[in-house]
Amino acid sequence: MAENLSLFASIKERCNEKAIIARQVTCDNILTIWVHREHFTSLLQFLKNIIDKPFRMLYDLTAVDERRRAKKQENPESDFTVVYHLTSLERNEDIRIKIPLAGDYPSISSITDIWPSANWYEREIFDMFGITFTGHPDLRRILMPRSWKGHPLRKEYPARATESGPFVLEDQMREIADRDLEFHPEEWGLQSRTEDTDFMFLNVGPQHPGTHGLLRLVLQLDGEDIVEVVPDIGFHHRGAEKMGERQSWHTFIPYTDRIDYLGGVINNLAYVLSVEKIAGIKVPDRANVIRVMLAELFRIASHLVWLGTYAQDLGQMSPVFFAFNDREKIFDITQAITGGRMHPSWFRIGGVAHDLPNGWNKLIRSFVDYFPKRLKEFEKTVIRNRIFKARTIGIGAYTQEEAVEWGVTGPGLRSSGVEWDYRKKRPYSGYENFEFDIPVGKNGDCFDRSLIRMEEMSQSLRIVQQCINNMPEGSYKSGHPLTTPPLKEKTMQDIETLITHFLGETWGPVIPAGEAMVPVEAAKGSNGYYLISDGGTSSYRSRIRTPSFPHVQMLPLISRGYTIPDLLSILGALDFVLADLDR
Repeated sequence: MAENLSLFASIKERCNEKAIIARQVTCDNILTIWVHREHFTSLLQFLKNIIDKPFRMLYDLTAVDERRRAKKQENPESDFTVVYHLTSLERNEDIRIKIPLAGDYPSISSITDIWPSANWYEREIFDMFGITFTGHPDLRRILMPRSWKGHPLRKEYPARATESGPFVLEDQMREIADRDLEFHPEEWGLQSRTEDTDFMFLNVGPQHPGTHGLLRLVLQLDGEDIVEVVPDIGFHHRGAEKMGERQSWHTFIPYTDRIDYLGGVINNLAYVLSVEKIAGIKVPDRANVIRVMLAELFRIASHLVWLGTYAQDLGQMSPVFFAFNDREKIFDITQAITGGRMHPSWFRIGGVAHDLPNGWNKLIRSFVDYFPKRLKEFEKTVIRNRIFKARTIGIGAYTQEEAVEWGVTGPGLRSSGVEWDYRKKRPYSGYENFEFDIPVGKNGDCFDRSLIRMEEMSQSLRIVQQCINNMPEGSYKSGHPLTTPPLKEKTMQDIETLITHFLGETWGPVIPAGEAMVPVEAAKGSNGYYLISDGGTSSYRSRIRTPSFPHVQMLPLISRGYTIPDLLSILGALDFVLADLDR
């Protein structure tokens, strides 16, 4: 809190006194400042380039439709609010800048000249809210089709299909949609030819094994050399943020599993931590250790999928079968503990769904004893393979400055030489009680990103081993009234407990008004749920910050000058997930 006051004083000293509207107190204690739209760009310039230990990373950029919000507390009047979330790695500190906008379809200046990574975020806000960013180089829809009517995250837009008329795909609509998919280079500022070169344009995807899902890349080629890459995303968009504002606080938990669908309960963790921060819920030590143990097992499972599919992308056929077999061993553990495998949806607000079963430690210990030898085999047969090295060393490299500039987190950031891991820098769920190392690379290329993930699996095993050896006694859930429902046997003893159980299972808890986001170190990078409660049974605004979105936006920068086979190496090394990208 003292750091916040010092930072706020520096900002007030620098800024025009009319620039700052108010300072907002939030549940996550992130310094949150409301700024006039006429002055916010100069403030962002100051925070990024001038202030001591600057905020060089645009961690997230989103908007809020405030028009139906009942409990605005002392916040300034606003129809829509644009929210800039900045991170300073040197300070290990965040700041949140809010710009209030008036009118049904307001506009605001683009900041793509300050952060190039703001490009996709501003397009997303335009797509979802209808807010215009003046000065944006290419303001068009990004997740929805061009012909889509309306802006889905506006409050008047229906949240359920039953609130809309039946969908009919008429021939005229099909023709419009087909025309929208046609690629015209001039619309993207690309040349078809120069005086001595005719460029070729190649579609990679959306149905292509190398894109790991429904992703379309349009390549501008000079022979086999890549001149430009135009990513076309949104094929996997399912309106997860809209669903987060429709479901109750409890019933949205299974939806989080489907964001990074390889990360399992790590998705649950990012969500429930933010809810718990708003509600002031303290989680028991046993529940924290259980959460850490399952999260690290899923980190290994996610990295095994990356390892097997990446080896296959580069021409090795066998590793994918061995990697998936080992992943099945982890799923056997999660099934025995949670009852689910790939999507257990097992974490709850205030703890976990139930206690560990008898024999849990023998099952996990067996895997911990088995897997180190397997990792050495993967290291020898895959990572040290001369073809693998030839196709990854020096390919798709970026510097520390570029990584921070584009919002890269996780293994991708650490591969460039930045020692940053949220589990160490901002411990959550008791990670400060565990001993593990942060692997760091030097070159920021595909090979270093591979080495980082291999070593992370070893470090995750260390953490799981400590969970086995030091599992605390006590409850697996908080006794807070807003957390998991009362124990079943108690609901049969008195009517008040039965009513509490019934209301918790149907309407869900009433979370007090407030807002918070707790970033976590997910398998692909940093994941965070920026949640706003209006004092109801569901979220007023559910923003999902995923690592895949900024990572794929960076793809053109690190692909230019390489060849098509190199592009597949770069795509696999990014280790993105399409549902994590599109939400």
